[in-house]
Amino acid sequence: MAADPDAQPDASPVDDTAPDESEAPGETEAPEQPSKRKRSFWRDLAVIVVAALALTIVLKAFVVQVFSIPSGSMENTLLPGDRILVSKIVYDFRSIQRGDVVVFSGAGSWDPATQPPSNPVLRLWDDAAGLVGIAAPGTDYVKRVIGVPGDHVVCCDLQGRITVNGVPLSESSYIYPNAVPSQKTFDITVPPGRLWVMGDNRADSDDSRYRTSFPGRGTIPESAVVGRAFVVIWPLSRWSDVPIPETFKQAGLTAASAVAAAPPVTLAGGTAVAGAAFLTLRRRRRR
Repeated sequence: MAADPDAQPDASPVDDTAPDESEAPGETEAPEQPSKRKRSFWRDLAVIVVAALALTIVLKAFVVQVFSIPSGSMENTLLPGDRILVSKIVYDFRSIQRGDVVVFSGAGSWDPATQPPSNPVLRLWDDAAGLVGIAAPGTDYVKRVIGVPGDHVVCCDLQGRITVNGVPLSESSYIYPNAVPSQKTFDITVPPGRLWVMGDNRADSDDSRYRTSFPGRGTIPESAVVGRAFVVIWPLSRWSDVPIPETFKQAGLTAASAVAAAPPVTLAGGTAVAGAAFLTLRRRRRR
C-alpha cells in the first residue's frame, strides 16, 4: 500500500499542567508578594516606634526633658503654658551658677516625699506624659538661682536692691515689669550644698523667701536640681533661649564670694600660726 503523504505520525498528548520553561522560576509566587510586603511594613514600623520610644526614654532620663510651666511665678521670663527644655547633663560639666533658671524637685525638702503610683499602667502614663511636658503639676518647681553655697544674700540695700556678697543686683531685665525686687526682707548665708532661689514674678512666687522656717532656712539642696532650663520651645511664637542675666556676671560677685566662703578655721589657723611664730621668736630672744 502506498504511503499517504498527508498523514502525520501520532504525537504524544500535551500536559497543560507542566511548568512553562519560558517563565522565571519565581513568577508562580507573585500573588503572595503583596502580603509579604505588608507584613514587612508593619514589622519595620514596629521596630522604628520601639527604637524611637527607647531613645526618647534615654534622652529624658539622662540628657534633656520637657517641662510645662503651670503658674505665673516666673513671669515674664516664662509664662503659664510655656514648654521648656531642661538640660540634665549641663551640671556634669559645670557647677550651678547664679542666674540659672533651674527645675528642681521639692519632694522631701519643700514638700512631703512622694511615691510613684503603684499601678504600672498609671506609672507608664505618667512617664509618657512627662516625655512631652503634659504631666499634671507635681512637686517640681522652676525658679532662678540667686545665691550659691557660701553667698551672703540680703534684701535690701538703701536703694531697695537685693545684694549678693555686698554686690547689688540690677534685676530690671528679668523680673516682672515695674515690680520691686522683694516685698519681704531677708538676710542669709547660703549653707554648703544648697541654693537660694526666687521666682522672677516676685509678688506671685512661693520661693526661698517664704520657706525660711523649713530645713535649710528656705534654701534647696543642690542634689534636688533636675537641670537647667535653656530654651522655650512652645508656643512657637515664644521660641527663645533662657540666658543668664548680665548682672550675675559682675566680677565682684565671684571675688566677694571667695571671701565670704572662706571658712573661719582658716583665720583661726592663721592666727594660731602667727602666735606660734611670735612665741618662738620670744623664746629665742630669751635664750
